[in-house]
Amino acid sequence: MLRRTVLLCLISSALAACSTPGTKADLLDTTLQTYGATIRWGNFEDALGFVDPETLKAHPVTNLDLERYHQVRVGGYTEQPVHEIAPNEVRQVVEITVTNNNTLATRSFIDRQTWRYDEKTKHWWLMTGLPDITQH
Repeated sequence: MLRRTVLLCLISSALAACSTPGTKADLLDTTLQTYGATIRWGNFEDALGFVDPETLKAHPVTNLDLERYHQVRVGGYTEQPVHEIAPNEVRQVVEITVTNNNTLATRSFIDRQTWRYDEKTKHWWLMTGLPDITQH
């Protein structure tokens, strides 16, 4: 009986440790899932909140850019596995399929994303900006 109780305590502790939120890896998973869902739903204005503020300052998104995003409907967002390229930097390749709302033409393109972890804010930032939907 004691052996079983100890075993249950160990399993409970292990499960609790695995599910502890807030680790850098957990934050990355949550950020990538939320960003992916935001793009899938076509909420490009909301997706701007994931982009590094310095990137936005250097490459501001114009009203014309936002109007272009409104001209497409996202039909697919297929992620490849994440690859660590530095201790606080990862890269992910995503295939995005969009349909033009006016012509109904569907096409896919590759979005190469670089994400950087900010130790101070405990936040993952998208360094490469929003997907370039003008790619052919």
